[in-house]
Amino acid sequence: MKKLTLLLGMLVLISCQTTTYDLVIKNGLIIDGTGQEGKLGDIAINDGIIVKIAKALNVNARMTIDASQQIVSPGFIDVLSWASGPVLYDGEVHSVVRQGITTAVFGEGWSMGPVNDTVRKEMKSFWPEYEIQYNWNTLYDYLKYLEGKGSSVNFASFVGATTVRLYVIGLEDRKATPEEMEQMKALVRKEMQLGALGLASSLVYTPAFYADTEELIELAKVAAEFGGIYISHVRGEGTDLLPALEELITISREANIAAEVYHFKAAGNPNWDQLDPAIALLESARKEGLKITADIYPYTAGATGLSAMMPPWSKDGGHDALVKRLMASKIRAQIKKEIQNSTSGWENFYLMAGGGENILVSYLSDTRKQYQGKTIAEIAGIFKKDELETVFDLLIAEKGGGGGIYFLMSEKNVAKKMKLPWVSFCTDEDAYKTSGLMSKRNPHPRAYGTFPRILGKYVREENVLTLPEAIRKMTSLPAANLGLKDRGLIREGMAADLVIFDAEKIIDKADYANPHQYPEGLTHVIVNGQPVILKGEHTGSKPGRALFRN
Repeated sequence: MKKLTLLLGMLVLISCQTTTYDLVIKNGLIIDGTGQEGKLGDIAINDGIIVKIAKALNVNARMTIDASQQIVSPGFIDVLSWASGPVLYDGEVHSVVRQGITTAVFGEGWSMGPVNDTVRKEMKSFWPEYEIQYNWNTLYDYLKYLEGKGSSVNFASFVGATTVRLYVIGLEDRKATPEEMEQMKALVRKEMQLGALGLASSLVYTPAFYADTEELIELAKVAAEFGGIYISHVRGEGTDLLPALEELITISREANIAAEVYHFKAAGNPNWDQLDPAIALLESARKEGLKITADIYPYTAGATGLSAMMPPWSKDGGHDALVKRLMASKIRAQIKKEIQNSTSGWENFYLMAGGGENILVSYLSDTRKQYQGKTIAEIAGIFKKDELETVFDLLIAEKGGGGGIYFLMSEKNVAKKMKLPWVSFCTDEDAYKTSGLMSKRNPHPRAYGTFPRILGKYVREENVLTLPEAIRKMTSLPAANLGLKDRGLIREGMAADLVIFDAEKIIDKADYANPHQYPEGLTHVIVNGQPVILKGEHTGSKPGRALFRN
């Protein structure tokens, strides 16, 4: 019996010594996502899971990556991504994964489900160049369809309050009836049961603008039943910033739900001094016990549609209705007067930017592509019209579409927000590529550079954050806020989403004039244990998975 026990012990020892791992990363400075300083070590991965972490691993591996003199970090989590459409066209999503993002989170008010004919019609205008059919019915269906189609990054989504309202009420500016409220709650409940992260709203845009606080509280209560969170592009980021944040806090308190502010900012030069009271307001709510967080992007400009300059009432009924109003001379004059004079009650992007010289056109259809990359002021000079008449003409020609980049924030405030311990990061952008169809728009540089910019400019060059703290904000903080329990940390048993980069070289290259440029200094990206970026080049691998609220 003793001989048999000894023999079994020797077999176990031999088996342990001859285990072959899928991937071993050696000699890297492991910064694990907790905010603690890094430690030199090796990481062994099997079946997409981190299975061993040690100072030195003498093991067999099918692939070994030498990370000497480089940082090994958890994969970055983009809290707000608009890659949900482009990823269906090209699952390699180069501009996303090449900046170290391993998980993209969708659903800022608009989500890819639930879908009916009304939703489908509106969403077809989002990415017309990719000819997306939207032939699914629920958000869950979309996520599983994308998983089967293939993506180089993981993805998760909120259910959008905008989409739910559009599904039930359409584009009308009115209060929901009790019956409609029950229909909307049932749609949210179904998506939450299937693993949506929570409820997202985007309240400066129509038809979301038409929802009152009571409606949002009732929908948020449903998300809270399943442990989800409420996340919002709040109703005002300029003059009405403080009341808008009060609304978010009220929803959090009344629905008993954690809440996050999308791309937290004080927009428009006259409103920059509102950031400090806004921070104080959110921190007071946190001291009260409410779970309030925020995310930001590290730039002084935002980006959205050209129609964002229009007052909400002018978009009642959707893009077609807006175009008809702009073609009626009396209503056009009324819209122009309101844009020129209104500073409260809605987000006046034209005035917040300080006029057309601070608004860069980022997307127009093919027949007007020559105006992309020019300011509204420059295009007005070409048209020989004033700036707002130029905007109106572009909106008519684009059937209510077209995109713009709006310079709204101060650099001082960007750094101040970045230091807050409860702030994570987002790109708020689509996916792009430096060639082909995915290079035809003129996007905000955040599409290519958000995370490398933080690590290069704000960590290495300006010392706004320490490297471990920046990585915590990119990884474990958003993972915890979103309920992604197996992501965001380098720990045994966690999913093997990893980024390897040179801390002395990583930097963004994209700028407003030439946005289609990949960052430098990022060497390898591992998603679910598979290399997607290897020695700076895309491998073509698409191991991304649909992630759901845990």
